[in-house]
Amino acid sequence: MSIRKRSTVAVLAVGVLALAGACAKGGGGGTPAAAGNPSSAASDRGPSADTAPKIAIGTADDSNGPAIAPEGVVKGGTINMIDRDDYAHLDPGRIYTNVEAAFALMYARQLTGYKRIAKNDYKLVGDLATDTGQASDGGKTWTFTLKDGVKWQDGTPITSGDVKWTIERLFASYSTEGAPYVQQWLTQENYKKSYKGPYDGKHLDNIETPDDKTVVFKFKEPHADANFALAMTTYGIVPQAKDTKEKYDKEPFSNGPYIIVNHVTDKSMDLERNPNWDPATDPIRGAYPDKWHMEFGYQNLQATDRFIADAGDDKKTFSFYRQVAPERLQQVLSDPSFKPRLMSQPSPYADYYYFNLDRVKDIKIRQAINYAWPAKQLQQIGGGPVSSVISTTILNPTLAGFEDYDLFNKKAKPEGDVEKAKELLAQSSNPHPTIVYAYNQTPVQERITVAIKAGLEKAGIKVVAKPLNPKTWYDSITKIDNGFDMYWGGWGADWPNAATVFPVIFGPVVEGGQNVSHFKDPEIQAEIKRIQGLSDANEANKAWGALDKTIMEKVTPLVPDVNSIANSLHGSLIGGAEIDPINWVVSPNTIFVKQQ
Repeated sequence: MSIRKRSTVAVLAVGVLALAGACAKGGGGGTPAAAGNPSSAASDRGPSADTAPKIAIGTADDSNGPAIAPEGVVKGGTINMIDRDDYAHLDPGRIYTNVEAAFALMYARQLTGYKRIAKNDYKLVGDLATDTGQASDGGKTWTFTLKDGVKWQDGTPITSGDVKWTIERLFASYSTEGAPYVQQWLTQENYKKSYKGPYDGKHLDNIETPDDKTVVFKFKEPHADANFALAMTTYGIVPQAKDTKEKYDKEPFSNGPYIIVNHVTDKSMDLERNPNWDPATDPIRGAYPDKWHMEFGYQNLQATDRFIADAGDDKKTFSFYRQVAPERLQQVLSDPSFKPRLMSQPSPYADYYYFNLDRVKDIKIRQAINYAWPAKQLQQIGGGPVSSVISTTILNPTLAGFEDYDLFNKKAKPEGDVEKAKELLAQSSNPHPTIVYAYNQTPVQERITVAIKAGLEKAGIKVVAKPLNPKTWYDSITKIDNGFDMYWGGWGADWPNAATVFPVIFGPVVEGGQNVSHFKDPEIQAEIKRIQGLSDANEANKAWGALDKTIMEKVTPLVPDVNSIANSLHGSLIGGAEIDPINWVVSPNTIFVKQQ
């Protein structure tokens, strides 16, 4: 993940909303080995509006702790976690991926956050704040009050000064990976040009701290959804007294329920309880285990086989995002004994194969690749039709404003329309182009890359494949001069509005930003700004849906990937585990160790 943008009025209905959330973990060929459940009605039709979580805006009472406990909860014990990658970033301000955001729940808190009420049912509540904030001046001014008893791991109180410092440090040159919303709203779209951060003693005048418990944001324009933006991990509070700049990314200071006590990069991590975290102040995190032990380096098949065997300590083991390997999918889905340990959830993300428009400049070549794209073959590698639905749009079907269309005939010819691709290439500036394709170096993505090469080469397109480290995938592709023509990226709305999709993935082209296609169409970007300024939500949603098709017709900046259904196993002594429908990874907030 990386950049997102919204800089004019956005009115959201206060009530029940549908939410996706942030950038998906993965890279170079789709979501990490997604798989679906053929017995599930949701998987039969793919992600849709009725599979999205419901989000309501909670009250001050809803913002009190402790969190709602799952059925049968037991406190104590050690939870084990195995995954493929260590975390590229631990500094909240540099986090914009769903997996890192889920992990950060263990040690970082924001002003607001999402409280689980029941499965697929959430409320936006005050996390460190007493409520979801008080708006005034038509939505330009937002005031938050910190709760009593919220502390850092050393017992010192969290203050409004820490909140102000947290936002200001996001302007520093080293902080390039996080969400940009609040920074832009306080200053300008390219916010790094307006302010260099607090380290030279300069501060932002439009964040006020009248006392130690009150912080006031004064935006340039109204933002009815600022309380949703401040729930993002990027705005996790960092203490001024412990801010070590770049080094903070390795040793964050906890205000959450756990403290990182040991970290061997790319191998393991251990967390223990934070004695100064008070569950009475936290409506979000249950924090039931005493300890967490995490190990990295496990591919899908390896992790799946351990979960299937369910032996020894693996009974107390889960994975944030390791899904059932395609090779074991039918075994797991057809054996009812796995059902109590199987978690399923449609993806709220849209996945794309982006073109680098600075390098692939001819739209006929981009359209030819869309026609030649071997969508069916890629779907089969991920587990077949039960695992995903072939997508033809930019917006995910779960998002308000979604309108279905199929410009490149993918539904009728999912294996690729080679003749149409050849026809377009013959009209292009280069009938036999070479595409430098970056991919995530994992076993599944290796297979996907082979299928992409074979499919495109049928149309006369040469593919030069470049493997990248999965851990630093987004760091690599978000470089402006990345050296690649095409690469995968996953995106979900940061809160329930398409205004957190198009303005972000087609926003400013900056180092570390999320406009990885380097999209620069002035007319479309003007239309994005116009829609952002609409006060009628229904009108805006309709306009976003129409713009989706216009972008693909006029620019064709990407190839839509499949919409996936996640299926994951966990150990038999893991209780309370479910895939968070907002982040689309397993939430640590409800997990506990069952009694043997």
